[in-house]
Parts: sequence; structure tokens; C-alpha cells
Amino acid sequence: MSAVFLGVRHHSPACARLVERTIERLRPAHVLVEGPAEMNTRLDELLLGHDLPVAVFSHYRDEDRSATSWAPLCDYSPEWVALRAGRAAGAEVRFIDLPAWHPAFADRSNRYADAEARYAHATARLCEHFAVDSSDALWDRLFEVEPDDGLAERLDAYFALVRGDAEADDRDRAREGYMAAWVRSALAASGGRPVLVVTGGFHQPALRALVAGGTEGGWTVGADGWPEVPVPPAGAQAGSFLVPYSFRQLDSFSGYQSGMPSPGYYQQVWEAGPEAAADGLLRVVVERLRARKHVVSTADLIAARSMAQGLTALRGHPRPARIDVLDGLAGALITDDLDGPLPWTSRGALAAGTHPAVVEMVAACSGDRTGRLHPATPAPPLVHDVAAQLARLRLDGARETAYSLDLMDAGDLERSRVLHRLRVLGVPGHTRTAGPEHGIDPVFTERWESTPAPGRDAALVEAGAYGASLAEAAAASLTERTRVIEAGADTLAGALFDAVLCGAGTLSEPLLTELADRVDGLKVPGPLGEVLATALGLWRHDRVYGVARGPLLGSVIDGAAVRLLWLIEGARGAPGVDFPRLRAVAAVRDAVLHAPGLLSVARETVTGIALRVSRDLAAPLDLRGAAFGLYRTLESGVPDDPGPAVHSVAAGGADALGDWLAGLFAVAREEVTGVPADGSASLIAVLDDLLGALPDADFLSGLPALRQAFAYFPPRERERIAARLLERRGVRGSARSLLRTTADPLLTVRAGALEEDVSRLLARYGLGVTP
Repeated sequence: MSAVFLGVRHHSPACARLVERTIERLRPAHVLVEGPAEMNTRLDELLLGHDLPVAVFSHYRDEDRSATSWAPLCDYSPEWVALRAGRAAGAEVRFIDLPAWHPAFADRSNRYADAEARYAHATARLCEHFAVDSSDALWDRLFEVEPDDGLAERLDAYFALVRGDAEADDRDRAREGYMAAWVRSALAASGGRPVLVVTGGFHQPALRALVAGGTEGGWTVGADGWPEVPVPPAGAQAGSFLVPYSFRQLDSFSGYQSGMPSPGYYQQVWEAGPEAAADGLLRVVVERLRARKHVVSTADLIAARSMAQGLTALRGHPRPARIDVLDGLAGALITDDLDGPLPWTSRGALAAGTHPAVVEMVAACSGDRTGRLHPATPAPPLVHDVAAQLARLRLDGARETAYSLDLMDAGDLERSRVLHRLRVLGVPGHTRTAGPEHGIDPVFTERWESTPAPGRDAALVEAGAYGASLAEAAAASLTERTRVIEAGADTLAGALFDAVLCGAGTLSEPLLTELADRVDGLKVPGPLGEVLATALGLWRHDRVYGVARGPLLGSVIDGAAVRLLWLIEGARGAPGVDFPRLRAVAAVRDAVLHAPGLLSVARETVTGIALRVSRDLAAPLDLRGAAFGLYRTLESGVPDDPGPAVHSVAAGGADALGDWLAGLFAVAREEVTGVPADGSASLIAVLDDLLGALPDADFLSGLPALRQAFAYFPPRERERIAARLLERRGVRGSARSLLRTTADPLLTVRAGALEEDVSRLLARYGLGVTP
């Protein structure tokens, strides 16, 4: 007896009905299903009696890559129906596809991701022929609303057409060769009885040809007569577990990349048929809109129903299709102009600003069902470890739902670390409402709230891919997070602080090494300066987390400081002030002043770099000013007179001077408030003379940049500067009063300039008046 190949579309009720009828008719010896072959020894677990949808979650991790993927199943998935009906018919049921960790699934997070992108040309021709907008509407037109008679033949023709236009890649050929090996083994063991093969329609023509041609794929057959299941490479970690899934995750409008959209709607099609599903969708949309205070009258409902029925007849559909109902609802309920096409004419998530009625229509189609695993379902060790720790630390919500933690208390610090580990793993259920936000935030308490989280169980199972214990999993997650940060990303400081919050001293060595080494990949000074400031603040001042003067922070500080010096010396850029870069220079200053023993570069070397950058005419002006301030801060001898440097920069205009001063004040604002020990002119005197001599027009054009520079000074220091200016002029008065203007100083100066322009214009035409 030959094999019977059924090509299906994932999550199609029509295909699921065909699979069920075919099994009842053939009573096959074997039912082979596209799915992870490593789950064959656990099919009893899969068929325990879960509330669908559920998914097989698979994970893989080695030194070079990590990957996760899902194989979702719902009531009307043809693969699920094949497993359930095949087992009920007494057939031997097996998955026949490669494991999810195999390179054939590289970069694919969904095993059942459709190949539709590769045969878009064929479906586009069919859409044009049948006058429909999308491949989903085409599928409904050809299969979901048509009678089941002749369905198998129509599917064969459809998949032969689309596969004929598409070029399979090496990964497809590897999977198809492996699946063909399973089919040949099943035929050899069938005793002449039928073998049913249920796979995605894209693979069906190739499998049929491979099996008919007898081509060997090179896969090893074990002693039991079946192809051996590939095992992960030595040292790699891989595994699969069942997780609850939801209709929202299945829906293409939420970004899901395979099978049918609108799972809530098609669940009703599966259970009650297209007519009942259409009536139910009309009713649910109206109920949802009314619940949100949108006015929907009985006349609107009648109009929507009539329009859906008219569109069904006009389009020649024997039964209402999803698009008929949605278009009928849109025509009856939406009177506004829309900014774009209706979302069911294409795939993808809803755009921001989508019409509220459209949002409710899509939500009603999607449904809100969430699966639930049978209580006997095995779970990864992490699930049990987390449950035990939450119970031991009274964080399971059994006694209280809000937690105030004193981070100076050892017991509360342990509770905080557990909650932060769950947070970095993305496990919902606990939300921090208050606490330290960065490494030098002087806050020593936290507040957390326990919140309902329907996806918590699934998230815990998925987090189990990172490790068996909570500490191990959090460390692996943070290590992966540091590896995927792109150069220049400013989240490395956040990863560093998260490592501290999770208990850096108890986390794995790979994470600590990765954090220290990762700074070498950052290419932008600003984000790197944030890392350095965070690490230095914790190294100097931490009294809570036990990382002060620790080796982790020491290596990060040294790596970040050395990298920053290299980036600063080669920096180029346009005019303006780069505040993150200036903060990075200030962080280097603090590292040299307060942690010189950690640095592999000498203070004299840093001083020399700062002097070179301050004199580099190709460097950005704000960076030259910051380098000048760094040089004067670190130089142990008598500093140079600032006058020549200031006048050199001022030759480029007041704007240039403002940018240069912003850099200087970011690193060494004491240059203004201090008095030189050698009796030379102070910077405040140099600036006073220089700015006082500027023409009014030049001063006005440079005023915004100058005000931006002096914004670095707090009020008390500004008052001190004002007092020095009064003293230079021999004026007695209140320095504080100079800082308390009744209007914006910039506005006042501009008003004076405007008055002067008006006076000159009046004088030109002899219209001047005697004061």
C-alpha cells in the first residue's frame, strides 16, 4: 500500500476536517505528522488532555548561538487532529521533522512559519484571478467556505502550483529528506496498510517525489527501523517542554507568522460552521463596541448583517467568509474616512491610530482564549525552584500582595534579588513600584506588588531554557543580553546594574567576564561613559549589594576608561554640544582621580591625551573644552594661563566659545570659581573682558550657547560668579539680585536688539525723535 500525502495549511479548519475524515476512511497503520521528532517519546504527555492552544517550546544554547522556537497547536490545527484522531483509530502516530535546534531552523522562531513569502508570485496571480485582496481571502474563497467535496484534489492542485513557482533552499531540502526517510520506514513497517503523511502543503509535492523516486537522504536508520533523531552537539544545551499558548499569540494581526489569522473566529468555524461563526462575529463585535460606549443601534446591526449577506452573494461565496462579515461590519459601522486599507486586506500588526471599530472587529476575531496544561504535565526544574523560593521567602502572594523591602536587611535583600531575577527573565507577576534606578541612586528601600499574570506559567517554562535554578537562569539571560547589545547601545549600563541587583557575587563567571569584555565593543563615548559612571559609582559607594571594591567592577572600570580615551582622541563631529560625550569625559576624570589603582593607563598618559585633544583643531569644540578641563584637573604642575586657549577659541565666534565652555564646565567648572595660585588672570576675568568687548550683534548670536554652558553651575555657584563680577567693577550690591530677573534674559536682549534696529530705521528716514 502506498503512502497518502495530505498537504495542509497550518491552523485551517477545512484541512483539519479533511485529516479527520481521511483517518476515519483509511484506518492507516501509521500517521506521520510534521513536528519535532524528539517529542515522539513524549506523545503521551502531549495528549494528556490539555485545554488548547498549547505549544511545544524548544530551546538550544551553545557557545556560539542560542535559539528558541514554538510549535503551536489549537483544536483545529491539522497536526493536532492527526495526532488525536490517529491515536483514536489505533494508528502508530509519529512526528517526522528535524528537532527545533537543528540548523535547518536557524533564525526561525516558529516551526510552522508559512513559506508563503517564497510563493508570493503564484498567490498574487491567483488573487488577481479571483479578485481578492490577500492570500487569506484567497484561501477562504478556495477552501474554507467551499463544500468539502473535492477538497483534497483542490489542495493538491493549489500546493503543486505554488511549490512549482518557489525555489526550495538547503534547509527545506534537509527537512524534506529527513521526513521522506520516516515515510520510507513507515511503509516498510506498515504490513501493507496505508500510511498517512500530514505536512505543510509547501513540502507535500517534494515529499511525494522523494518517496516515489526512492531517493535516500543519507539519514541513519536505527535498530528499531526508524530514522535516528539527531542529538545536540557536545556541550550544547537543548530541550523541549509544553507551554500554554493563547489565541492572541496565534493571531497574525499580533505578528504571528504562520497559518490562519483570527483564531477566535476560526475556532467557531471549526465548532459550528461558517454560518454560525458569521452570526457570532456580528454579535460579539456589537457587544464589544457597546461595552466601550460606542453607539451601535439595532438598525446598524441589521445593516451590517444585510451588507455581509449581500457581499457573500456578490462574491459568489456559497457560505459567508470572514472577509464578508468584516467588510459588512466596516461598511455599516464606520462613517469616517480611514487613513489606510482595512487590516484584513494584508498581514501584520495593527497600526497606531487604527479606527476603534476596526480594533474591536480584529479583537473579536482574535478571541481571548488562553490554553492550560494538564496538572500532570512535566515542567523544567526552574519552575519548581522558583515555586520553592517564592514560598520560602513569602513572595508567593499567599500572605500579602505588596512588599516593602529594606535593602540594608539581609533577608529583604535576598527577597529583592529573587524578584529582580524573575524580572530580568521576563516572568510577569511582580512589579517594582519604587527603588534605586541606577548605581549611585541613594535609595535603600524597594516596593513591589504582586499582580495577576495569565502568561506567568508559560514565561516560567520558557525561562527554563536558561538554566535549572533561578540564579543560573538569570545569569545566563543577562549574559545573552550583553552579547546581543549592538555597539553603541546604551543598555549595557542597565545590564550591569541588573547584574548587581540580581546579586553579582553569586552569578556565574561567564556573565562577569562578558560584562567586563563587552565594553571593548562600544563605539560611542556617551553610552560607554554611562557604563563607566555606573560601575565607578558602585565601586566607590555601594553599601547594599556587596560589590564595592569588587573585581567585576574593577575590570569594567579599567576597560571602559581605556576604551573611552581611545574614542575621545579620535573623535570628530559637527558643531554643537554632545552632552553624553561630555559626561563620559567627566567619568574618565573621576576614574583617574578616585580609582587610579584599577587603571592600566598612567595618570600622565591621560594628561597627555587630554592636552593633545584640547589642541586638536579637528576635534569638536565641546570635546576640546572638556579635554582642556581634564588636562587642568589632572596636571600636577602649575596650570597654564587659560587666556590664550580662550582667545584662540573665541576667534571662531561667540557660538564656538559657548560650545567650548560647555565642555570645560562639564569637567572642570571650578576653573571659573577658583583663583589661580600663580597670580595669573582667572578664567572669569578672561571671559569678562572678552565678552564685554564683543559687539552687540555677536554677543546676541552667541548668547544661547553661552547660557547653555553656564547652565552647568548650580544657583549658589552662579551667585559666587556674580559677586566676582561686581567686585571686578567696584560695584557694591546684591549678587543674588542679578540672578533674579523678572523676564527671560534672552528675551530681554532680543527686545533691546529689536529696539535698536527700529531706532536705526527711523533715523535713516529722518523720523527720529528727541529723547
